[in-house]
Amino acid sequence: MRLLVALWKIFCYAAGTAVAGIAIYEFWFLAQILYWVDHNPTTTSVMDSRLDALREKDPAAALAHNWVPYQRISNELKRAIIVAEDARFTEHDGFDWEGIQRALEKNQRRGRIVAGGSTITQQLAKNLFLSGERTLLRKGQEAVLAAMLEATMSKRRIFEIYLNVVEWGENVFGAEAAARHYFGVGADGLDSEQAARLAAMLPRPRYYDRNRDSAYLTSYSDSILVQMYAAQIP
Repeated sequence: MRLLVALWKIFCYAAGTAVAGIAIYEFWFLAQILYWVDHNPTTTSVMDSRLDALREKDPAAALAHNWVPYQRISNELKRAIIVAEDARFTEHDGFDWEGIQRALEKNQRRGRIVAGGSTITQQLAKNLFLSGERTLLRKGQEAVLAAMLEATMSKRRIFEIYLNVVEWGENVFGAEAAARHYFGVGADGLDSEQAARLAAMLPRPRYYDRNRDSAYLTSYSDSILVQMYAAQIP
């Protein structure tokens, strides 16, 4: 009997320690998110990973990244991103359950993972904090972070950060750097065709940076372009 009591105490202590550790871990994420409500992130997990790889070869290497406020980003680009990445962004609470269902059905038809159904909020959570691995644990953490973002930030602020930190090519991050890298203009000078093309690149930005004459990229850009007029932006 004493042994059972001792084992129960050990279990309760271990469980309590684990719960406390998880709570501290999640609070660390929440504290950063709260800070970013009115402060701009200077880097992300993805950016740090790319920069580390670059500096293994060149210690002085730097990423192409320039933060610009929301109002200095073309509305055409905002509409194009909504069409390409998350058509219901202004309506959902961080999770597009219809989109997730469509992605599951598509993956089942193909017999492999070809679609993820992630919202802009989920993508931002991953970019800010997580690695690129696809595991249930990482997806669970992504969901927790997305819920934190939606609970603390406006849709406009989430979108502003996303547009400024998303990867857009070989070591190119954010709308301003992408606009200058591909078209030689600022993010506020992008026209509808340029915006559609940038949005079409997002699933595989580094690949399309190297393959800018891709027929699929052109076709997908055209598809985005005809849908942009109906996109709702925050």
